[in-house]
Amino acid sequence: MIQHAMPLTASGLKIDWARMPTYNTIMSVAAGAGLLLVVALGRRLLVQGRSTTLEGWALAFGALGFTLVTTGLHMTLTWPLAGQGFPFDNVIFGEPALAFGVFLLTASFYLWKRGSELLAADGVDRTVRVAAPISVFVFGMGLACFGIAAAGWKYTLFAAPPEEPISGEFSDWPWLEASFMSGLYVLVGIGALLFPFALRDPRRWMSPVIGVVWGLAGLAFLAFGGLNYFTHIGLIVNTM
Repeated sequence: MIQHAMPLTASGLKIDWARMPTYNTIMSVAAGAGLLLVVALGRRLLVQGRSTTLEGWALAFGALGFTLVTTGLHMTLTWPLAGQGFPFDNVIFGEPALAFGVFLLTASFYLWKRGSELLAADGVDRTVRVAAPISVFVFGMGLACFGIAAAGWKYTLFAAPPEEPISGEFSDWPWLEASFMSGLYVLVGIGALLFPFALRDPRRWMSPVIGVVWGLAGLAFLAFGGLNYFTHIGLIVNTM
């Protein structure tokens, strides 16, 4: 999930890791968990109503939001984060993580302070009124996801070097990982673009579509981020 064009030596790719910090591992896990929890909470509010206890959701959103804001903000403001290049990583990973983290922290604060209002008889309508203003930002980040996906395909980003375990086995087919990662951004983007329109009538077809695309993307980000703890450690060992 890291793009590399580092200098090769006689013994293969060598990376100065003191100048190449990377933590899109935890960012991917947190983003995947966040997407899954957003889908799960939305379903509970629409289907199960008062059976939901919102304090736990506030804590979960707060933990994930803090993780994404701190890592995303550092990656966004440190230009480029990796001293050996790849400034596009700041845009691809840092900025979406920062935006999603802010969404989660904001939701966490609201759920903690006033979440009980969403469980009232008019809870769905109240949720719509509360979420409507921020939906403009969600829509904008949906457009950004499509831009990232298009760049991933056009410039064959996300390809792993041969030195990275598992992912490196496909280094001769860089379009494969590029298509996989770009496809995930497309899924997130579809849900984000539909979000403000789904608020007009949350019980119609758009909400289930958002749940499906965000759920699939969340599962993929969660699993891929977990896998990358092995592949990135292996990459570091193989390129020190």
